[in-house]
Amino acid sequence: MKLDLAREAALKILYEINEKGAYSNIALNKYFSGHELTERDRAFVTELVYGAVKWKLTLDRMISACSSIRLEKLSPWIRNILRLGAYQLQYLTRVPPSAAVNESVKLARRYGHKASSGFVNAVLRNIAGGGGKDVIPDKAVDPVGYLSVRYSYPKWIAGKFAELFGEKFTESLLEAGNQVPDLTVRANMLKITADELIRELKTEGVDALPGKYVRESVVIKGPVSVSGLEAFRKGLFQVQDEGSMLPALVLAPQPGEKVLDACSAPGGKATHMAQLMNNNGLITAMDIHEHKLKLIKDASDRLGTGIIHTELHDASLPVPQHEGMYDRVLLDAPCSGLGIIRRKPDIKWARENRDIESITALQRRLINSVSKALKPGGVLVYSTCTLLPEENRCIIREFLDNNDEFYEDDIAAFLPAGLSKYASGGMLQTYPNRDGIDGFFIARLVRKGK
Repeated sequence: MKLDLAREAALKILYEINEKGAYSNIALNKYFSGHELTERDRAFVTELVYGAVKWKLTLDRMISACSSIRLEKLSPWIRNILRLGAYQLQYLTRVPPSAAVNESVKLARRYGHKASSGFVNAVLRNIAGGGGKDVIPDKAVDPVGYLSVRYSYPKWIAGKFAELFGEKFTESLLEAGNQVPDLTVRANMLKITADELIRELKTEGVDALPGKYVRESVVIKGPVSVSGLEAFRKGLFQVQDEGSMLPALVLAPQPGEKVLDACSAPGGKATHMAQLMNNNGLITAMDIHEHKLKLIKDASDRLGTGIIHTELHDASLPVPQHEGMYDRVLLDAPCSGLGIIRRKPDIKWARENRDIESITALQRRLINSVSKALKPGGVLVYSTCTLLPEENRCIIREFLDNNDEFYEDDIAAFLPAGLSKYASGGMLQTYPNRDGIDGFFIARLVRKGK
């Protein structure tokens, strides 16, 4: 019995994610680094893993409706085999149903006991025949339940979004969170322009086009192994969504200045700031984890940004020697990550509503700490990749209420055309469904004086 290598790889990776708490992107990269797979198989594995993670709640409802055994009573291997099979049946129309069922049965024979293959066969054939179609609640009777199951989100997220944004916008937002995002990169303007990068990529057989808003952004089309590209090895670009490029643009660091990047890893924003500073000045890239400092250094070395100096420190604790030292401070704060679910779907299942209180407590400590490092007249940018006001506007309002030496600075002048109209004073919130980029919050504050 020969197993399909891609499906077996997807099963092993999914097991690491669902049963051992691994992050999907890290689990995929770890597996790929240790196994030889064709580009086609790598793309299929990635699609299977992200799809099964993304649609887990809906898939589990369908499986439960078609199974005589409760989901939690199944072995983890069989549970994940069923998820992969059901995902192919429901969401991958190009995969013949017979292939989805038969390959899942083969996996069950290898990873289950004697009766497992028959059980998997029965459940998946039931789903293929239309079983489990009625698991989605009636929209008129239970609108939050409908949103949760229809788009595979925990009920607390669907309910919170509906309360904040209304049902119509929320439905669009949840749908956008399930779409495959563009692979966007930032041209390293120290070495190449965006147009030149597009031409350079074309010589390697890669189609690319300009991004939506940011002049240095480039969208790569089609599946591609980025690390295998010569343009990547030569430091001509950095993988980075346009939403993630906005904080550095709003901070607008100038050549010769001293900048603190308080929660810097993996270094995308620090290297972007070095680019904006024309590699002239000083950037202190701080992180609490030593192994993450290496990520920053590796990115800086590859891109040729020589002004970044890493520092191991907990940014929630002030550094006396940093007080009043920096012209600009970027605080890209740890957050719930609800604005980048389309990129990291496991965030749906890793977060709980009760987490928000501890996250916001850390965000308050961080902004109060790093603000002390700013010179009078200096600029502080606070950013997150979440959509929740309690992690965003509420943090800024509370900080300003308690620190009258800071004020909001008009953010619109620092934003790309197409986004400035959404600015509100010193703040901007982007949304995947409205803007086509990751959901980011950015606030620009200035310390009085000078």
